[in-house]
Amino acid sequence: MIVVTRLNGPPFAVNPDLVQRIDSAPDTILTLVDGTKFIVQESMAEVIELVNDHRSHMIARAQQIQQAELSEPPTTRPDLALVKKISEEDS
Repeated sequence: MIVVTRLNGPPFAVNPDLVQRIDSAPDTILTLVDGTKFIVQESMAEVIELVNDHRSHMIARAQQIQQAELSEPPTTRPDLALVKKISEEDS
């Protein structure tokens, strides 16, 4: 989520994946994919920077998780275990 400020003052969080477009005429208007519009105090450049920062942070976190999983010994990683096939004679 990114935090932006309504034109009349209170901050709120927006899911950046739902932002369809950002207009600047002269106020900055966020339009979501469902058509909802928000007028915010931040400039278009500031909102774009917030979105880019959010996305780069998410990519960095995903890479950290992947590297941590790869550094664990295979015996401690949660994986499927081999299961011995039960023959009809065993049952």
